[in-house]
Amino acid sequence: MARTPSPDGDLFGEAATAQTSAPRGAVPLAERLRPHELAEVIGQPHLVGPDGTLTRMLERGSLASLILWGPPGVGKTTIARLLADRAGLVFVQISAVFSGVADLKRVFEEAARRRRTGARTLLFVDEIHRFNRAQQDGFLPVVEEGTITLVGATTENPSFELNGALLSRCQVLVLRRLDDDALEQLLRRAEAVTARKLALTDAARAALRAMADGDGRAILNMAEQLFAANPSAPLDEAALATIIARRAALYDRDREEHYNLISALHKSMRGSDPDAALYWYARMLAGGEDPRYIARRLTRFAVEDIGLADPGALTQAIAAWEAYERLGSPEGDLAIAQLVLYLATAPKSNAAYRAFGAARRAAQATGSLMPPAHILNAPTKLMKNLGYGAGYEYDHDSEEAFSGQTYFPDGMSRETFYRPAGRGAEQEIKRRLLHWAKLREDRE
Repeated sequence: MARTPSPDGDLFGEAATAQTSAPRGAVPLAERLRPHELAEVIGQPHLVGPDGTLTRMLERGSLASLILWGPPGVGKTTIARLLADRAGLVFVQISAVFSGVADLKRVFEEAARRRRTGARTLLFVDEIHRFNRAQQDGFLPVVEEGTITLVGATTENPSFELNGALLSRCQVLVLRRLDDDALEQLLRRAEAVTARKLALTDAARAALRAMADGDGRAILNMAEQLFAANPSAPLDEAALATIIARRAALYDRDREEHYNLISALHKSMRGSDPDAALYWYARMLAGGEDPRYIARRLTRFAVEDIGLADPGALTQAIAAWEAYERLGSPEGDLAIAQLVLYLATAPKSNAAYRAFGAARRAAQATGSLMPPAHILNAPTKLMKNLGYGAGYEYDHDSEEAFSGQTYFPDGMSRETFYRPAGRGAEQEIKRRLLHWAKLREDRE
């Protein structure tokens, strides 16, 4: 089956032979290195290795509709093409960015005609998450009837971006970001197919792999620029940077990476690892995150994960937030960095967080029980005659300023919501609560 070259093909394998008769100089290096077989695809052994998911699926002759989820340049388009070849399906490709309802209808009608002649269609939909919900629903009948085998590609979390009904009819496969070894394999394939060695020092070669940030297409495009530059001597890291620009880190402030990184920051601080926490904070800033959002989340952390183990944590959080508002970036970024270090190294307790949750559940369960009469305010004679405030003991007049009276509603037994962790300042709070509990027990 003839292949239709794709300008955005995104993974390259060990095959080092051109797939076109056009002059080598006219064909991008990435296209020349496109694999001929699934086994040649680099970096995804869990899918295309001997025991990979797709390998087993093809051996059984049961290719399901798929959603390929992964970052750019890891092989989604290439894998879809090779699946069509192996399964004997007609490969049709559309992009959700440039296609609408009319395009989908035409593709479905052509697939139905093809099916009547005994041919089957693999429809590859690039950026499938960009179709709206109604357009996604349009795939349901043709997938269910077997008119098409759908392979959708997305860089976004399918759980957030795709209809549940469509997801239930497809198997989601995760493609991994290319690691350093996989990127080095691609560089070697590039050198083999061009019969040239990249003029880079070892440190610059490592820097080039880092610049690609896990994107196979990106590293081959950068290699192609270096071949074209044809330096007379191996480039060091500084010289490399004058020719190649570092690829921007993947980060979208309203997409999954946003939540992944704030989760990493939060959990690093909870795990008392200031170095990891600083790293994730720096990653978020590098991705363009608004420091105010980070300050807000750190303030929440101060009360959720530290609480009364260090009552100063909340004060520090508000102070850092205010400092950023006064200074802005980049000066104010350091105030938030200091806060990250403070929170990561502070004693941890979620006792206040758990206590509040337990109290809310109890409040919902007990409805509108009245406070006990002795703690009701009695500003009028009628209220005093009804017993409001009767029997109230003013704690400051009691020994140790503790009366031990009950303050829970009549008809509700005493509950213990707050259980200090015994770390940091909560160690002293725990001691006081145990002492008061003993006084209350003696009174009763």
